[in-house]
Amino acid sequence: MAGITTLRVGEAVNQYLLIKQATSGITTVGKPFMSLVLQDKSGDIEAKLWDTKEEQEEMYRAGVIVQVGGEIQDYRGRKQLRLKAIRVAKEDEGITVSDLVPSAAQPKEQLYEQVVRYLFDIKNPNIMRITRSILEKHKEAFLVYPAAMRNHHDYASGLIDHVVSMLNLSKAICDLYPTLHRDLLYAGVILHDVGKVTELTGPVGTSYTVEGNLIGHISIMVSEIAEAAKELNIEGEEVMLLQHMVLSHHGKEEWGSPKKPMLAEAEMLHYIDNIDAKMNMLNRALGQTEAGTFTERLFALDNRSFYKPMID
Repeated sequence: MAGITTLRVGEAVNQYLLIKQATSGITTVGKPFMSLVLQDKSGDIEAKLWDTKEEQEEMYRAGVIVQVGGEIQDYRGRKQLRLKAIRVAKEDEGITVSDLVPSAAQPKEQLYEQVVRYLFDIKNPNIMRITRSILEKHKEAFLVYPAAMRNHHDYASGLIDHVVSMLNLSKAICDLYPTLHRDLLYAGVILHDVGKVTELTGPVGTSYTVEGNLIGHISIMVSEIAEAAKELNIEGEEVMLLQHMVLSHHGKEEWGSPKKPMLAEAEMLHYIDNIDAKMNMLNRALGQTEAGTFTERLFALDNRSFYKPMID
């Protein structure tokens, strides 16, 4: 069966999907509704459920597999699923969450091997020990968590997939600009989003934890770096530099960064993070687009549509 994101506007839908997110709202005329994000291995799509009741809000929650009928429609330049029928899948129908959750193209074990190779390229003992300690502490979750709830690398093992791509970019940039401190940049890439394993609930029905909402992955990781340094009896400047890398990787205060980058390596970390996130979104959108046409509008890219050229 065709993936939900590969269907064109006007095509009928009759398949099993996983509820990735479910939120309740009230229309301007006071009617209750639900916004659902439904997914299969191809990606996700939004849908609305109108005139909902309390029992539907309890039934259609994140992590639940549903059987849906409907049609793909265009809504303000984006594909949306117009629901005509929806029900919770039955156990005897044999559909599992793993059948519907997107995941990284490479096996997570292969991705981790690549991270470890970069880790052992770090020569500074303090940077190496802090990074290794935190990575080993969170290894199990690091292997399977997404990098975000929406937009980029929002699939099983998306976090480690994102980190490996960023490490490869970092190596190329350090080779081109040898004045950059390779150890600091590699460690910053590895650590910058590890706080997501505390901020988010996991790869299925991903949402924010209480700690994620109240503190956030950046502050979580700054504290973890300090704790790891204390446990390892490390007091050098490296501790502060690693904390700054994490604190500033979003680049600007309005993008959620407590500090702007004030190290060359921190500036590069921000750009590398941005490049990989944007390319992940573009690759996914263009992969669902026919040559000679435009993608749907991408909210995280200034709500722009991108053209897919017909050239070879």
